[in-house]
Amino acid sequence: MTKYIFITGGVVSSLGKGLSSAALGALLQARGYSVRLRKLDPYLNVDPGTMSPYQHGEVYVTDDGAETDLDLGHYERFTGVSARRTDSITAGRIYSTVITKERRGDYLGGTVQVIPHVTDSIKEAITSDLENTDFALIEIGGTVGDIEGLPFFEAIRQMGYELGRDKVLFVHLTLLPYIPAAGELKTKPTQHSVKELRSIGIQPDLLLCRSDREIPEGERKKIAQFCNVPHERVIPALDVDSIYEVPISYHDQGFDIEVLKHFKIKSPKNPDFSSWNKIIKTIQHPEGEVNIGIVGKYTGLQDAYKSLAEALVHGGLANNVGVNLQWINADIFETDSAIQTLESVHGILVPGGFGERGAEGKISAVTFARTRNIPYFGICLGMQLAVIETARNIAGIEHASSTEFGPCESPVIGLLTEWQSGDKVEQRSSKDDLGGTMRLGAYDAVLNPNSKVINIYKEKLISERHRHRYEVNINFKRDLMEAGLYFSGFSPDGELPEIIERTDHPWFIGVQFHPELKSKPFDPHPLFASFIRAAVDQSRLV
Repeated sequence: MTKYIFITGGVVSSLGKGLSSAALGALLQARGYSVRLRKLDPYLNVDPGTMSPYQHGEVYVTDDGAETDLDLGHYERFTGVSARRTDSITAGRIYSTVITKERRGDYLGGTVQVIPHVTDSIKEAITSDLENTDFALIEIGGTVGDIEGLPFFEAIRQMGYELGRDKVLFVHLTLLPYIPAAGELKTKPTQHSVKELRSIGIQPDLLLCRSDREIPEGERKKIAQFCNVPHERVIPALDVDSIYEVPISYHDQGFDIEVLKHFKIKSPKNPDFSSWNKIIKTIQHPEGEVNIGIVGKYTGLQDAYKSLAEALVHGGLANNVGVNLQWINADIFETDSAIQTLESVHGILVPGGFGERGAEGKISAVTFARTRNIPYFGICLGMQLAVIETARNIAGIEHASSTEFGPCESPVIGLLTEWQSGDKVEQRSSKDDLGGTMRLGAYDAVLNPNSKVINIYKEKLISERHRHRYEVNINFKRDLMEAGLYFSGFSPDGELPEIIERTDHPWFIGVQFHPELKSKPFDPHPLFASFIRAAVDQSRLV
């Protein structure tokens, strides 16, 4: 029977519940157990798909087309377990389900209330789709005491009572701030957070205490006494240089051992950390380094490109080099002198994004990469802007642009109105809702046998995750090919361009999908591994 581990947070948000959940999942896997990780998000949006990246960070897309929280990316990267639509549970989705049932009359005339109807719906979502899973790790977004999170806390409290403490474990993540003026760590924030949690009926079984320094033994004992938690289950969660050091750091502090003790499980074997040790060794002792310029729209919040940043690190791991990321706001390239900021980079990447702001600056970056023979990687919008750049500057299509930016004379990029999804045809229009209406999830692509990318992937048929509403207009294919742009990957029906590359450039590739979503530290995505290899070669030319 599946055992449930609920990870809550207190004091402040952004303490790292997602990373802690992912690290614990990796630790349990290293001992031979199967895991699933889920996120409960109390916000009323059905999903984060319509949120600004500055509000929420990146939107992580699953194979089955769900737009989810970026923490699901951590889960996948640390465990290799593909996330599903059922692993993202928002208050908006829960309330939508309950209201739909009420409108159908499913509640037989009863008064619909938070308890039991909303909490029952949350519990059903938590426990569904978990066949043959040893441990389900459930992260609750926000902090204890948030008003919108109360139904979720009530639901997991009920599960603790109904399933029994031998099937449920509550982990609470808190902050131990260091006050320089006092010269000591302060335990009061943790005490008050646990008090708040206990006031709604949840007694934490284990405390993870975030700190930027070692926690004295006396402080751990003090926390244990005030919070009614055994001393050995007050686990220091200390800052580390790389997120990939977190699993082993937590193991050294006894996190996984105490989790198994709670469930009265004697692990049949010692954990296998060989792959994690190899990753850490490469990060700590690289054989060189490269500079990658990321020219984007949301560079003020790097969480907007979280999977992208990690995939570039993974590309470095594949080549035993460190990767220095230079975040460059595309707006600055609207002045000619700003282009000099790219002089020191060994590779240029233009990521996905939405809207016209920054587009011209990104096109300038594409031109710089193309004319200087610097490795260029365009993802989603980055591919589309590379097409526009070729159309304008080589093919002579003077007013080439995208209809995403408004009406234009030569729409080399246009709204995607129809595409094949399995056995059915998906159709969209400009009047549709914004949420959940893009081409989302995993779709196949067929690679041209004479292309660079088929040598990178080493297979003809690939599957990648998509999230886009606009597409390259195939009517301009001949003009673009005559301008040196090679269409090296298409949807299986041959209608949608998936990959472009330049035949007159050392490494110039654009993809309509988001390869960063499938990259993992122990299995770097081949495109990122190849891109960083090209950047290494470029660094030797400088």
